[in-house]
Amino acid sequence: MPSLSERILAGVAGEYVDREVDRAYVHDGTGVLTYETWRALGTGEVARPSRVYVLFDHIVPANNSTTADLQHELRNFALFHGLQFSDIGGGICHQLMGEGIALPGEIIAGADSHTCTLGAFGAFATGVGATDMAAIVASGMTWFRIPDTIGLIFSGTLSGGAEAKDLALTYVARLGMDGATYRALEFIGDGVSSLSMDSRLTICNLSVETGAKTGMFYADQVTREYLMAYGQETAIQDPPDRTYNQEYPFDLGAIEPVIAVSPRVDTIRPVDELAGIPLDQIFVGTCTNGRYEDLSRFAAVVRGKKVKVRTIIGPASRSIMSKAARTGVLSDLIAAGCTILPPGCGPCLGAHMGVIGEGEICLSTSNRNFRNRMGVGGEIYLSSVATAAASAIRGEITSPGGMV
Repeated sequence: MPSLSERILAGVAGEYVDREVDRAYVHDGTGVLTYETWRALGTGEVARPSRVYVLFDHIVPANNSTTADLQHELRNFALFHGLQFSDIGGGICHQLMGEGIALPGEIIAGADSHTCTLGAFGAFATGVGATDMAAIVASGMTWFRIPDTIGLIFSGTLSGGAEAKDLALTYVARLGMDGATYRALEFIGDGVSSLSMDSRLTICNLSVETGAKTGMFYADQVTREYLMAYGQETAIQDPPDRTYNQEYPFDLGAIEPVIAVSPRVDTIRPVDELAGIPLDQIFVGTCTNGRYEDLSRFAAVVRGKKVKVRTIIGPASRSIMSKAARTGVLSDLIAAGCTILPPGCGPCLGAHMGVIGEGEICLSTSNRNFRNRMGVGGEIYLSSVATAAASAIRGEITSPGGMV
């Protein structure tokens, strides 16, 4: 039987196809490059304005006058052509697309490598460059080479202090940072039903860290109920009765809390082995772990306590921040001494609002720990929210253990 990628792209692995894109989006960084290339094409056309999204998230608020000028120009372009637009404080592009916009079976192109996040909905979602995106904006179409598929088969349920981020880092380490280059990952098996949509978004988010074109779950009842809350009625996608050329089994019950050690995402060690390393900063947020479940889980650990290291929290969207405010989660975080950022990417890309200094160590729930990413000379360790919360209380790397 065909893989989900083959079903959606209507072809077989290895085949080149031209397809209409259901949704295309850019952020304030890649949007500037896309706009410049679109102008150079000279068509003056936006094929499907209602299906093109410009979502400001990377450097918002603007960190200097140059950034502000570029954002002003891109904002005017989006508004003039009637594109779907989200300004400062709306949230991270991938999260916003995941709030009732991205749907099962769609072809989604985003000018950002972590567009694969939206594969959690059973969509073929992949990142493209600014040149390809400019052509998509002008024509509504693009080309694909349909990828081969690797099956990641989940059984059991996560237990103890382990969570979806630990599972994601574990599969990245097992496949390696180029182990799935230009392939699609499919997450299947009996263990899938135990994973919430927030967890699936986290798992798909790290697909690209293996070199994969995308990562995908089949839309099931969990997907359907999530989208119904946004007024979207969707069908279930039946997983195929098939084997894959490459298969990797994962017993979720055996997953343990891990940390990706600077400067590679695929180099992990159990948290217990790194316990005691002093920290200068903790950052919880991004398109990987800035959702409500993440903020709520962190707040549950620090409630009634004080963090011992500067701790920055970045909600992934305005709706998430609003819910955290309504439920008291934000109050708990503030009372514990955390700093709350406006919804967006925050310091993940090292532009502002949490850049680290030379020799400093940041424990982050983001998806990349490459050298100098968050500040020249600093080191980034990647962890789950549970590990970050336990570490914030001690001011050093700490296993979540019985704290969650």
